[in-house]
Amino acid sequence: MPSPKSSIKANKHKKPLLLRRIVGASMSPKLPPGRVVLATGWFRSIKPGEVCIFHQDHKEKIKRVERISNGQLFFIGDNLNRSSDSRHFGWIKREAVLAKVIWPKVHN
Repeated sequence: MPSPKSSIKANKHKKPLLLRRIVGASMSPKLPPGRVVLATGWFRSIKPGEVCIFHQDHKEKIKRVERISNGQLFFIGDNLNRSSDSRHFGWIKREAVLAKVIWPKVHN
């Protein structure tokens, strides 16, 4: 198990905290448009059901992790009819994840 120092070094290029405002209805009703979320770039693991901020096509997206396989994540929006997600752009590499949403609590 890595020491706390090595974990911090591994994540030093990531910001400890991010504030983002939800744009669009893809995460409604749990994260409606205009809602502000707090996320951390310092995390050790990602699990299905957690909400993350990631880069895709030079944009930041906020979606829920549905599946994880071979270091890649499959993201979906909570509002499937209004979401552009991994069903459209495919699997995302773990390295593309900027942060995990820690507030509000929005786990399934």
